[in-house]
Amino acid sequence: MSTEDLEQYESELELQLYREYKDVVGIFTYAVETERRFYLCNAVDLKVRTEGGDVYYEVSMGDAWVWDMYRPARFVKSAKVLTFRDVSIEEIAHSELQVPDNL
Repeated sequence: MSTEDLEQYESELELQLYREYKDVVGIFTYAVETERRFYLCNAVDLKVRTEGGDVYYEVSMGDAWVWDMYRPARFVKSAKVLTFRDVSIEEIAHSELQVPDNL
């Protein structure tokens, strides 16, 4: 497989993932972003933890969809993320949500 073939394959995967995102975003309440992944979910709980003077975040999500083009099953019943980095949690405003059709 050439480098061009691999790049085209990854581009096609990203496009399929974006199309899937457009199809499912309306059924979720929250968008959660960590340094490694982007999630859509219907339940989210953020806890700040400390251990040995270090602060980290524990994010628990229920009924989630994971933005990951290499993952065969993106829908998960629950997910838990532990991170020392920033976490962004936003409630999705469905009345204002319009994903462009031309992408």
